[in-house]
Amino acid sequence: MKKQLSTEQHTELISILKVRFEKNMNRHQNLVWDKVQAKLDASPEKMWSLDEMETTGGEPDVVDYDEKTNEYIFYDCSAESPKGRRSICYDHVALEARKEHKPENSAINMAAEMGIELLTEKQYRALQQLGNFDLKTSSWIITPPAIRKLKGALFADRRYDTVFVYHNGAESYYAARGFRGSLRV
Repeated sequence: MKKQLSTEQHTELISILKVRFEKNMNRHQNLVWDKVQAKLDASPEKMWSLDEMETTGGEPDVVDYDEKTNEYIFYDCSAESPKGRRSICYDHVALEARKEHKPENSAINMAAEMGIELLTEKQYRALQQLGNFDLKTSSWIITPPAIRKLKGALFADRRYDTVFVYHNGAESYYAARGFRGSLRV
């Protein structure tokens, strides 16, 4: 599969990302768009991944810069868990374990196909410092191996002005639960 956007798609996505960047300066106060765009222009596969984030409803935006690796960090910043990534279980093992009413996919599989990673609990909490996210939905987050080994998985949301991290069976899926991703460019 070709993981590169056409020139027109690239230009359109750059425009969307620039408008979002300028509209939400609180997410990246010390960053400069021209430097972000230079990295994006030099990273066609990462642009493809950002487009996947965008088309599934994630509204990706720059949230940080890692000086050690010289990478900009994008998170899904949609108000609610991305609509095109809901009604999925946690991972492939959970998907295969379902005998009836299997969801179409899993969060871990979709993230891998998109070239992104699920947010960790630490990243999810950092995102919540930038705004109020998942007030009506919830998002799967990376689950520690010890919990996953016991067939559990973690998800998080924001209710009562507080970020909650919960557990559920990894096989479960709900119309209001998806996942948020991160991407380094």
